[in-house]
Amino acid sequence: MSGNNISPEIMDKLTKVCLCKAISRATIKKAVENGASTVEEVKKATGATTGGCGGKRCTPKIQQIIDEYKNK
Repeated sequence: MSGNNISPEIMDKLTKVCLCKAISRATIKKAVENGASTVEEVKKATGATTGGCGGKRCTPKIQQIIDEYKNK
């Protein structure tokens, strides 16, 4: 199956934003859609940034998702 045939929704479920805690982009997006507007609020809603790296890897990705949602 070609990567071009996979829907964005499925890719969101498969793509891990927080690698330490295996939290998907879909989970982060759902938290943002439900009102989380800061990385701290996403952390409280999902547990992202609480893994071994302390958010060093996922914080920029989470902020990008928040910014994209605000700019819709």
